[in-house]
Amino acid sequence: ALRPRTLIAALQRGSRLASTVSGIQTRGGFVRVQFANGDTSDYHAIWLRHKCPSSKHPKTGEYTLCSSRIPPNLQAKEASVQPGGAEILVQWDQPIDGVKQSVFSAEWLEKYAYARNRKIEEPVCDVAAITISAASLPPGQPVWKECQERVKRDGAVIVRGGGEDTEAILAAFGDGGWKVVPTHFGRIEDLRTDNTTNKNTDQLGYTDAAVDLHTDQPFIPKPPRYQMLHCMRPAATGGENMLADARVVSQYLRDTDRAAYELLSTRRIAFHRKQQQFTSLHVGPVLEVDKRGNFNAIRLSYFTMDPWSLPFDQMEAYYRAYNKFINLLNKFQYRARLAAGDFLVYDNHRMLHARTSFSGARWLRGIYFDSF
Repeated sequence: ALRPRTLIAALQRGSRLASTVSGIQTRGGFVRVQFANGDTSDYHAIWLRHKCPSSKHPKTGEYTLCSSRIPPNLQAKEASVQPGGAEILVQWDQPIDGVKQSVFSAEWLEKYAYARNRKIEEPVCDVAAITISAASLPPGQPVWKECQERVKRDGAVIVRGGGEDTEAILAAFGDGGWKVVPTHFGRIEDLRTDNTTNKNTDQLGYTDAAVDLHTDQPFIPKPPRYQMLHCMRPAATGGENMLADARVVSQYLRDTDRAAYELLSTRRIAFHRKQQQFTSLHVGPVLEVDKRGNFNAIRLSYFTMDPWSLPFDQMEAYYRAYNKFINLLNKFQYRARLAAGDFLVYDNHRMLHARTSFSGARWLRGIYFDSF
């Protein structure tokens, strides 16, 4: 909210403003307006709808819409600058009192601007930016070295045409200081529905079901740092892989909803793997942060979470924070379908991964690494 002096100053100069709008962007829960002088200001959708001119009484000019009647998930579906730039038009994703759109003057927007020139940009998730071809690397640049550099910088890399010899790829990564970390599944996971090579296959990875975004091994104190998924055989249909960058998306959440970020980084929940011949429990927050609250790592697996045990007065707020974060991760995700010989490598402390359901004899090999 505006501080008292700031608000008073805004009201005093309101009559002198004669701004025009040169651009506008919809960001779902808020709208970013660019004024002709180059300044920008952000406005929450609920704030704009609450003060829509159409909600004023025709005789008294008073607002008649109570904010409690506005859905908290209201979003700006579309927005445009009107000819001349003196007004903007916002179309809502759901009508309230039959109103589907609102018009606001540039002068009014500048007068009540409460979030000027915020340096926040939406995450970018261009899958081409994290994809390389093994055959196109410069002479003398090993695949493993390119992968390690990109994972450190971007969190993940997709390698096209990396070859089908898993052991040769592992040996190359070993030369770069990454060593294979066996888990309760074994040294290499054969992710296929007819698996006969691994232990503890009573989990979703060995089915043909969709698996939503998650990190691996959150139920142990120190999950493996890196993972490779190496495609031996793609599915007949489906089986697309997804990735999301928790470091980037959680920073976006922190910049736009600090309360949600703080809940996810301070409230501890139980990650509990319960299988017929294996069990493990770890209690901690979804977002692990340093002393300044900056992102260190993510730990998230919806299918190994115990029921949340939080104070009654925090439970609904935590659900809102968690669901908002998941929805952002789903919005800003990379998607790719691996062919035989392709593989992807990612930082399991930073990236979440997922897959769509599939049919056919899909076969991926999963390997965990730590650096030594």
